[in-house]
Amino acid sequence: MKRGHLADFFSGVGVKKLSGTELDPRVSNGHEFQGTKVLQSFLGLPSSPHRLPCTYMWLTDDEAPVRHDGTATWYDSRANQPHRNPEPRLLYTAESEAVVRAATDGDSLFVCLRKDGRLLILLSRSGSNIEQQLLWLFGLTPPTARLIQNDLRESPGLQLDFAARQVLEAIEIDVPIAHDQWLEPIFREFGPRFPGTAAFSAFARRQLQEMSPLTEPDSTLMAWIELEDVMFHTLERHLIEERLQTGFQADGKIDVEGFVSFSLSVHGRRKSRAGFSLEHHLASLFEVHDLKFDRNGRTEGNKQPDFLFPGAIEYHNPMFEPKALTLLGVKTTCKDRWRQVLSEGRRVGQKHLLTLEPGISSNQTSEMRAAELQLVVPEAIQPSYGPDQQDWLFSVGELIAVIKERAASAKS
Repeated sequence: MKRGHLADFFSGVGVKKLSGTELDPRVSNGHEFQGTKVLQSFLGLPSSPHRLPCTYMWLTDDEAPVRHDGTATWYDSRANQPHRNPEPRLLYTAESEAVVRAATDGDSLFVCLRKDGRLLILLSRSGSNIEQQLLWLFGLTPPTARLIQNDLRESPGLQLDFAARQVLEAIEIDVPIAHDQWLEPIFREFGPRFPGTAAFSAFARRQLQEMSPLTEPDSTLMAWIELEDVMFHTLERHLIEERLQTGFQADGKIDVEGFVSFSLSVHGRRKSRAGFSLEHHLASLFEVHDLKFDRNGRTEGNKQPDFLFPGAIEYHNPMFEPKALTLLGVKTTCKDRWRQVLSEGRRVGQKHLLTLEPGISSNQTSEMRAAELQLVVPEAIQPSYGPDQQDWLFSVGELIAVIKERAASAKS
C-alpha cells in the first residue's frame, strides 16, 4: 500500500519551550516568539516586515483544538542598525492572543512551514500526549528555549501510516488515502452504500490472504486496519461526492440544516466505525489463535468489558481461578477514558487495554502502571513511545501469549 511522507505536507518544522515573556502581558506587552532566529533557513532573511498567512492552534488531550486563522510577521529587529548582525523575529498578532495565551510558561511551541507557504503555529501543554505525539511525528527532541528544527527539504520525514495520520488529523490535516481501485470490488460486494461494520471488516480481511495472523499477529492486525481504512475512505469519498452533486436545497432555498446534519453524520460514522473495526479485527485474530472469549460479557454492576477471557460464565463461577481470567478493554484512542476499564471486572486484578493511539505521555502511562493496567500497543506504533515506556508495553503477540498461558493454567 503506497504511503506518503511528512515532507509531502511540510518544508520544515521546529519546537521550543515557551517563556512567560512571550505570553504573559504582565511580564511583557510584546507579541513575539523568542529564539526563532533559525527559521531564516526556511523563511529567509526579511529585508522588510513580511506578513505570512498563519493558523494558530491550542491543543489539549481532551478537547477540540482552539484555532485562529490570521497572519504572523517575520521581521528583522535590527533592520535600522546596519553595524549589527540581523536578528529576525516572529510576531504573533493581537487577534491570535486567545489561542497563544492559553499556553503558559514551559509549554511547547511548534512552528511548522507547510508546503504552500502557510505557517502552522501549534501550542501544547508540556507533558501532554499531544506534545509527545507531535515530537514523534516531526522527528524532534524535547524542547529547549531555542528552536530545534527539522529540515524536511532534505529528508522525507516520517512515513504516513495509520498512527501518523491520527496525529495529523488532530492538527486538522487530512491525508488523502482513498484509492478508486477498490470501488468496483466494494460495489460488487455491497453496492453503493455503507455496509455493516462487521461485514466490511471481514471483507477487508479477505483481501489480505497473504497475511500470517498466527505467526505475525501485530503486523496482520495493522494491515487489516489500514486496508479497511483505505476502503472506507474510498467509499465515503464516492458517496459524499454524489451527495454534494445533488446539492442541499429545500423548497427552493439552501438547506443549511440539511448540510449540517449530513456533515455530522459523516463525522459520527467515522468515529463509530473506527472503534467497531478494531474490535472486529481483534475478535478474528483471537479466533485464529483458538482463544475462548466473550465480547461484552457482563460482570458486576452490568458492566460489559470489550473482551473477557475465557468468558462471562467462568467469570461468575466462584470456583474458577481468578488468575486464569483476562479482561481486555479496546480503545482506538485512550485520552482519559482508560480509567473506565479499571471498574469493569472486580475479579480481575491486572487488566489490559489495547489502543492504537501513538505517543501517550509518560505521565499517563505511569498512572496506568500504578493502577495495574497493562497497555497493549501494536509493534508498529510502539516507536512513538519513549524507550522506558516501550520496555513496559505489551505487543498484540505478547497479549495473546499471556491469554494462552492463563488458559493453560486453568486446565492444569
